[in-house]
Amino acid sequence: MKIYDKFLAVPGFKASGIYCGIKTDKEKKDLSLIYSEGKAVSAATFTTNKVKAAPVIINMEHVNNYNTQAIIINSGNANACTGKKGFEDAENTIAATAKELNLSSKEILVASTGIIGVPMPMNKLIAGIEEAAKSLSYNGFEDAARGILTTDSSTKTVSIELTIDNKPIVISGMAKGSGMIHPNMATMLGFILTNISINKEILNKALKDSVNDSFNMISVDGDTSTNDMVIVLANGKANNKTIDNMDENYVKFKKALDIVSTELAKMIAQDGEGATKLLEVDLSGGKTKEDAKLCAKSIITSSLVKSAFFGSDANWGRILCSMGYSGGDFNPENVEIFFESNKGKIQIAKDGMGLPFDEAFAKDILLEEHIKIIIDLKDGKYSAKAWGCDLSYDYVKINGSYRT
Repeated sequence: MKIYDKFLAVPGFKASGIYCGIKTDKEKKDLSLIYSEGKAVSAATFTTNKVKAAPVIINMEHVNNYNTQAIIINSGNANACTGKKGFEDAENTIAATAKELNLSSKEILVASTGIIGVPMPMNKLIAGIEEAAKSLSYNGFEDAARGILTTDSSTKTVSIELTIDNKPIVISGMAKGSGMIHPNMATMLGFILTNISINKEILNKALKDSVNDSFNMISVDGDTSTNDMVIVLANGKANNKTIDNMDENYVKFKKALDIVSTELAKMIAQDGEGATKLLEVDLSGGKTKEDAKLCAKSIITSSLVKSAFFGSDANWGRILCSMGYSGGDFNPENVEIFFESNKGKIQIAKDGMGLPFDEAFAKDILLEEHIKIIIDLKDGKYSAKAWGCDLSYDYVKINGSYRT
């Protein structure tokens, strides 16, 4: 199994990314198209927000189709809270894509990200779809990865090569997300492509389980978006024996999918709006898996915890406090807390109480860009990981003028 920090072309797929005029900056692409030359099965997870954008609601129906061959994605406009017209615009976007690719509408998924409550500039979008279809290329994935970005500082891509049934398998993923990021998905889009042959129901299980341990374990600011989704397409071009049960080939595929999902999720957390540090919670000793997850997620969601890490302040009391209101069951008197980075590791709490520690050494550890918060609840055998970022002054600056 080989891991790459780029999007490797997946056999049978093409992509494109262009500027069509949704964004004001012509240097920034705002429309991406992903296309499978042959039939493909799909699976997806969607935002848990009650306020769902039109593309999300439409996709929740279209993803049930047994063939999905294209995804059309725009950035700069979320097409959320846009009423009946928003649904019509999303449906027309799909129809225009279907026409260009000679597909039926139900064989296409649509995604949007950007400003909420603004009508879609359909004339620009329809013209852009025609150009995007003409621009489809086996080498178009980097352009497509740029076309889905909003406030992101860079593209987020990762790929894995592995072998199943002596057939070369590629799993490649791209994502966007920087703000409005919170567990149970976020204002993020994730698109994963693979040439593996796999049953649709089994693919759906693999994705949902993978998302629960990756994208659903990140937080930037505690806000769950109206538009987020993760979609995976598998076109079967590898010609391996179709995975239709949870056998050893499924386990091998699922392990690779987990790596792709986790790496993309970590990139989103690290690229949080205004962030200067990636925070990783590594929690063990939970009574149940759910207890461990609740505690870990609560830590990386806490504004006070995040602010302390921005200031490189070893304020461990905020960590214990955040676990206390998480809903997770644990005994506070058992908890141990450590901080770790490239500068070293230090224990700062034991049995739920603070320890004397070297403040200068702790400061050095917390000044690094990637910091691990290691927790042992000492209550059981279950563990969980979660990822987030610090909360800086720039987060307020960015979101104080996001619309204008």
